[in-house]
Amino acid sequence: MREDNFRKVIPYTPGEQPGGRVIKLNTNECPYPPSPYVVRALTEMDPDRLRLYPDPLCTRFIKALSSYYKVPENMIFAGVGSDDVLSMCFMTYFNSGREILFPDITYSFYDVWADVYRVPYKTVPLLDDFSLDVEGFKAGNGGVIIANPNAPTGRLEKTETIEEILKANNDSVVIVDEAYIDFGGESALPLIFKYDNLIVVRTLSKSRALAGMRLGYAFGNEKLIKYLNDVKFSVNSYTLNTPSILAGEAAIEDDAYFKEIRDKVIKVREETKQSLKEMGFEFCDSMTNFIFAKKQGMDAKAVFEKLKERNIYVRYFNKPRINEYLRISIGTDEEMKTFIKALKEILE
Repeated sequence: MREDNFRKVIPYTPGEQPGGRVIKLNTNECPYPPSPYVVRALTEMDPDRLRLYPDPLCTRFIKALSSYYKVPENMIFAGVGSDDVLSMCFMTYFNSGREILFPDITYSFYDVWADVYRVPYKTVPLLDDFSLDVEGFKAGNGGVIIANPNAPTGRLEKTETIEEILKANNDSVVIVDEAYIDFGGESALPLIFKYDNLIVVRTLSKSRALAGMRLGYAFGNEKLIKYLNDVKFSVNSYTLNTPSILAGEAAIEDDAYFKEIRDKVIKVREETKQSLKEMGFEFCDSMTNFIFAKKQGMDAKAVFEKLKERNIYVRYFNKPRINEYLRISIGTDEEMKTFIKALKEILE
């Protein structure tokens, strides 16, 4: 057996999923349960439907998205979480043989997909304040992908910045990953009607409390979505299962509950920011459901380990430029107060 014929990559490392009673602030999940509409949709589902293949077109989910966002159905794509959607985008749009561009500090799955699909890439260093170096995205390329707000920094770029990058790249596809846009800021979604090279990707994992159901979607012009579906159906026709389709439809329809839990997360985030500032922490003005923070003289890895000893899980990245930071997901009010208390004790 010749292993040199195998495809070998360094895989993405997800946040830990510890068992037992812990305060879990490491994977940016929603701290609140899904909508009651979702619970009802799943409990009322006829189990006999599980012996049948799901709807390959995800019709009910797509229709709900179309109605909510006022976007035609043929401009929407659905997948198994935004990771699946982004993976399909890499396969579909990044085939020119030219380097694609993304920031040096961003979602750490981008370089993994590039390696898996043999897509050459170049990272564009963020500026010292973690903002985008817009000029760096104006070089010739085979595509661009930007998370906005960015992960793990939490920083939001203005729509004008995104539009400047779009204008400079009319020969390649620009993907804007908006996994966290619901927690603050203006979406690039309206720009899909103005630019035919834009794909906007979203998820129900964060603000709609459905990380366990794996529901993602994308918006773009009709041609881009057609190509995306052609690739999807060439890999797996039945990506979203029936319970996921029903749960996604129900979550989108319960707008009042979505806004209620989103606003709770934002309120607790702002209170946590204030507590961290009072302790001397520095961070971008996060518009996400997490805070990426450091403190002068703090050993971030040591604090990460000491928090874990207390069954409080945050995220630490042992990477250049960000190894002094902790990424702290926003939990419930009670969880965040417990976290702040533990952090103060550790730093005393």
